[in-house]
Amino acid sequence: MQAVLTALCDPTRRAALALLRDGDEHCVCELMARLGTSQSRMSRHMKVLREAGLVLDRRDAQWVRYRRNPHLPPDLAAVVDAVLAAEGQSQRKVA
Repeated sequence: MQAVLTALCDPTRRAALALLRDGDEHCVCELMARLGTSQSRMSRHMKVLREAGLVLDRRDAQWVRYRRNPHLPPDLAAVVDAVLAAEGQSQRKVA
C-alpha cells in the first residue's frame, strides 16, 4: 500500500492515471505530449506507477505503451478512482 500512496502523491502521476482511465493503451510519447513533460521524466513517473501495480506496460518496437491495470483489487481501484475524482473536482472549482 505504501508504494500505491507514494505513486498517487505526485500530480503528474495522477494526471497520467487520469488519462489511462479510458482503459486504452497510450504510448509514453502521447502521455508526455499531453502532460508537457520530457521523455525521461515521463518514463520515471510511469516506472513508479508500474512498480506500484497501478499500470501495465507493453513494449511495441521503440515505444512503451501503458494502460491501467485491469486486475487491481476492487478496494484499491476504488481508492485510485476516489483520488482521481477528488482531483478532478478541485480542478473544476479552480477553473
